[in-house]
Amino acid sequence: MAAAGIQSLSGNLSHEEERPSGVAVVSSPEPAAQASAHAAAADLPLAEPTPVGLIGLAFGCAALLPIAFKTSLTPQALTTAAVFCFLFGFGCQLVAGLLNYRNKNLLGATVFTAFAFNWALNAWSLWSLAHGQVPDHSVILAVEAASLVLFVPLTYAFGFHSKLLFAFLLDIDLIYVAKLLKGYAHVPGMDLPIAFLTVGLGAIALWLALAMLVNPTAKKQIFPIPGPLFGA
Repeated sequence: MAAAGIQSLSGNLSHEEERPSGVAVVSSPEPAAQASAHAAAADLPLAEPTPVGLIGLAFGCAALLPIAFKTSLTPQALTTAAVFCFLFGFGCQLVAGLLNYRNKNLLGATVFTAFAFNWALNAWSLWSLAHGQVPDHSVILAVEAASLVLFVPLTYAFGFHSKLLFAFLLDIDLIYVAKLLKGYAHVPGMDLPIAFLTVGLGAIALWLALAMLVNPTAKKQIFPIPGPLFGA
């Protein structure tokens, strides 16, 4: 999969007409464009690891939905979700983050690695709740506030690569905002927005992963990725 020269999570999701070696989405069957894409892929030490991180994120979000929508709050459900969050949310994103460092993709590596440990925290929190231990809410809120400060400028940065990636990070920002409004301002009714934002986050992650995996094989944009939101 052609994704060389990636300097961010979305380096390979930039507008294909501007950079044919983007997501490895070949927008036209021209031999020159395909040759350029394959040459770019050869420059990467490793195969593009971003899809596995996105798939892990999508599966982690899916595991949280029965709890977020309050359809299953049993200890068994909490324990099962904790395992999925650890294996997929933490494990897949940590792999993607570390391998992105190897591919010299600093932005993508930083986001994946940091977010992986956030999913490890989710897994531990769910496991603790399933066994009758409630994590300290004030500590978690403080870390979520710091996470929001981190992700807001990263959202802006991702807007230079793709509108969909901007929406992806914005979804994360809004989840943190909703959690902080619920925790600090005691605003009622935040659980349902958080649940729907979790659906959106998983859906966007899955779309991006499929775009990176299917489009290069099909040699056309089965899963289209819009171009940058901001100009350079």
